[in-house]
Amino acid sequence: MISRKEFLSTVGKTVIGGSLISGFGFPWIRGSAQKKKLGVALVGLGSYAGGQLAPGLQRTTHCELRGVVTGTPAKIPRWQKQYSIPDRNVYNYENMHKVANNDDIDVLYIVTPPALHAPYAVKAAQAGKHVWCEKPMAMNAAECESIIAACEKNGVTLTIGYRMQHEPNTRTIMKFAEQKPYGDFNEIVSGAGYRGAHSQSSWRTKADLGGGALYDMGVYPINGIRYASGMEPVAVRGRQWSERKEMYAEVDEFTEFEMRFSNGLIAKGETAFGKSTNYLRVDCEDGWYKLQPMQSYSGVRGETSDGRQLRADPNDQQVRQMDNDAKAILENNPVYVPGEEGLRDIRIVNAIQESSEKGREWVSLV
Repeated sequence: MISRKEFLSTVGKTVIGGSLISGFGFPWIRGSAQKKKLGVALVGLGSYAGGQLAPGLQRTTHCELRGVVTGTPAKIPRWQKQYSIPDRNVYNYENMHKVANNDDIDVLYIVTPPALHAPYAVKAAQAGKHVWCEKPMAMNAAECESIIAACEKNGVTLTIGYRMQHEPNTRTIMKFAEQKPYGDFNEIVSGAGYRGAHSQSSWRTKADLGGGALYDMGVYPINGIRYASGMEPVAVRGRQWSERKEMYAEVDEFTEFEMRFSNGLIAKGETAFGKSTNYLRVDCEDGWYKLQPMQSYSGVRGETSDGRQLRADPNDQQVRQMDNDAKAILENNPVYVPGEEGLRDIRIVNAIQESSEKGREWVSLV
């Protein structure tokens, strides 16, 4: 009988965000009627995987933690004991391609430093597994496009881990962008950052691993401005710098940027490792609205100029995100955040970097 991987490689037809392959007598592609829960393997066992994703996968309805991929053997015993992961579902980065023959695992969730997203996401797709990739999607547009192409070629679903786009108050802001209940936009400002410190062993201090405030936190205000406006910028400019150069010699500690839209609107954003910010505000002709905080793991809340309170939703953001993404796969529906969404943000990130190198010149995106 033809294997799952061989079938996917042969057919190679999908819509990113929801496979449209059906039938052919293969029970694993008939959605939730045949398979109630998807098996997820986490690729990279850092603080986010251990602190948010793995605990969240104990509470999800449509998926569950079944495997891990790690380059640190010392972490394996604790993970196996805590989450009852059998030896057959434990991989390292050199042998993770063998997951192709493991029917326990349906999804590989890439949670490595950004510079490693593309190679491991492509490996996951080539193994015939659905790909969930943390943000930022990759280092540059070419890497993002390679992930998208690999998922298309191998007939698997790709989604990017923008948990905020699953969060209820954030989705209200996205609806406001469509409906414009307060009129046209006058100004949009957003910031996401924290006052912290990273050791020299941290990937966040390493340029070749995708460190720096812009890659780590800057995608929040970039994505926030995009979903709050419902538009794509035509040009950007920005400035990057570090004040604690002993800590951030290779990467940006601070980044400020502007995004210009075709209607003349100029939105402003900021991100930092040396300043705490967490807001999204939209000023319109007939009022305003905001989220503050706008990207915390919990407690995202806001208000509008006419007194409407956007109260914090008590539910776990990561649980909601992973359940939504799993359900989309099981029911062959579009995902909330396809690969193209991550690609758009990375094009903006790279343009901001280019602008800073050129003395804050405007860099065209069209």
